[in-house]
Amino acid sequence: MLSYYSRRKIQFPLYGLMAVLLIILAVLAFFNWPAALAGLAAGAVLLFLLIKAEYNIHKEIERYVTTLSYRLRRVGEEALMEMPIGILLYNDDYYIEWANSFLSSYFEEDTLAGTSLHELAEPLIAVIKNEKEEVIELHDRKFNVIVKPEERLLYFFDVTEQEETARRFLEEQTVLSIIYLDNYDDLTQGMDDQTRSSLNSMVTFILNNWALEHGIYLKRISSDRFFAVLNEKILRKLEETKFSILDEVRERTAKQAASLTLSIGVGHGELSLPELGNLAQSSLDLALGRGGDQAALKQLNGKVKFYGGKTNPMEKRTRVRARVISHALRELVAESDKVIVMGHKYPDMDALGASMGIRRVAEMNDREGYIVLDFSEMDTAVKRLMAETKKNPELYSRIIAPEEALDLATDNTLLVVVDTHKPSLVIDEKLLHKVEKVVVIDHHRRSEEFVKNPLLVYMEPYASSTAELITELLEYQPKVSKLSMLEATALLAGIIVDTKSFSLRTGSRTFDAASYLRAHGADTVLVQKFLKEDIETYIQRSQIIETVYFYKNGIAIAKGNDEEVYDSVLIAQAADTLLAMDGVQASFVIARRAPDTVGISARSLGEVNVQVVMEQLQGGGHLSNAATQLKETTVMEAEAMLQQVITELYEGGSGE
Repeated sequence: MLSYYSRRKIQFPLYGLMAVLLIILAVLAFFNWPAALAGLAAGAVLLFLLIKAEYNIHKEIERYVTTLSYRLRRVGEEALMEMPIGILLYNDDYYIEWANSFLSSYFEEDTLAGTSLHELAEPLIAVIKNEKEEVIELHDRKFNVIVKPEERLLYFFDVTEQEETARRFLEEQTVLSIIYLDNYDDLTQGMDDQTRSSLNSMVTFILNNWALEHGIYLKRISSDRFFAVLNEKILRKLEETKFSILDEVRERTAKQAASLTLSIGVGHGELSLPELGNLAQSSLDLALGRGGDQAALKQLNGKVKFYGGKTNPMEKRTRVRARVISHALRELVAESDKVIVMGHKYPDMDALGASMGIRRVAEMNDREGYIVLDFSEMDTAVKRLMAETKKNPELYSRIIAPEEALDLATDNTLLVVVDTHKPSLVIDEKLLHKVEKVVVIDHHRRSEEFVKNPLLVYMEPYASSTAELITELLEYQPKVSKLSMLEATALLAGIIVDTKSFSLRTGSRTFDAASYLRAHGADTVLVQKFLKEDIETYIQRSQIIETVYFYKNGIAIAKGNDEEVYDSVLIAQAADTLLAMDGVQASFVIARRAPDTVGISARSLGEVNVQVVMEQLQGGGHLSNAATQLKETTVMEAEAMLQQVITELYEGGSGE
């Protein structure tokens, strides 16, 4: 059958031909009218036939269009009702006006009309309000829901199989892990072969059972290292148990008078196998840098998750390491034109004492040394130390403001960051970005935030203070010049403050460092003078302590007046005082540090890891001594956040 357009192509030439014939007949009539009359009759017949054909074509087209419209309407109705896509119309009150049978079949209903979307699925309301495509779950099926707000229309695409495939793909991604026995060499050094073999068998048995239980491939690759291969699904289960293998190994070996601890580094994510291996090693280094006995999981976005860390880190640094670091520092100082030392914001005696020690290292190597200090951010003890330093013009002239340090710094200047490793906590972050040669010396556990590309890092979480580390470094520097009495006193004050007068985090090396400083003229009476408190401070601290209450068993919380700004040292002292009370295992003091900042100071006797609590609130520190600062919040809001973190970490069974 010819199409409509084909027929039109035929008709146009015929009409043209009729016009030509009429012209010919007109000319013929002039010469022979009978012949023209006969031709006119024939033309009339032809015209009649053409008109009739045109009429038939129009009727045929009408029938064709009518049939096609009917078919299209039937197909549309069929698609609307039977196509495997859910369609739903709702009104302004979120009641269903109509839904196709495909969608209704999922709810075993003949019709969903009149049902509220709130009853059907509350997430649908959020999809409509957000006007955003989203995957939601309905009756154990997952649907990709598309909203057309102007038509008040929802489309439902069943993506259950696709989502299940994606979930299985993610769960089966390879994860690599390195497990390290922290103190294996030290512990087995004095053991006889039989005892060492027995310990090895026990640890291997525990880890093999753990691997078998969770479906992990485990291989011992050296005396103190294991290599594990698992997947994301298994890793998720291990996270749910908070890596309980850490506790199991520690507790079971402790019963044999050989308490071993594990450090676990995990590499996971959509990476190649070599990249996963590097990530696992990097995570392990981070766990060891924080003192061991924990698992570290580095994520692709740079964030790090930590599990464990229950025990106080054991002293593992050696005199040899201190000597090596001291010599490396000496070479860096000698290659620089000057040395600038910078601690953390609101520096305490440890930060300032350590800064004075490094400045002396520069002097011992014939280089100028400068200490960066923000004179508007000093606590009472530091102000007293500065008042005493004024009596020594040469030393006082080397203490400069951040702006002066920026002007003094050159391409060959060495910047030494002490008592912190976080760029966000240093006195002047601009100086850190300007200077390329950076050294980090700190005694805090390493966090995910760290100074970029330092030339030398000396981080020892086993040390009582940064002042202790600096004192050991001084012992291996050239004896061209000696420590002054004030510098030795400042270093000793830093040790005394961080150890709470040698009562916390104190090892044999701490007393060795204190003895060295005392021999170089450190004045203990002057230290007490620096650390004295006035009556007003005592009263303020007492007012904070009056607010104390027990949130959980052994966990005490106190807070200051939200409208009053407190000194950071006062907040820390209040936490220390609470820790000395009977029945207190951990103390948290919340108070405003600045008009826009609330600080939390945390202390523990060791059974509660306050470091992981503070890390959840963007802070950090040690297992028994930590803190954080929260911007743009109130004391009450900070208290609620602290309670939530404590509940999740301890009541939830993490036991970190």
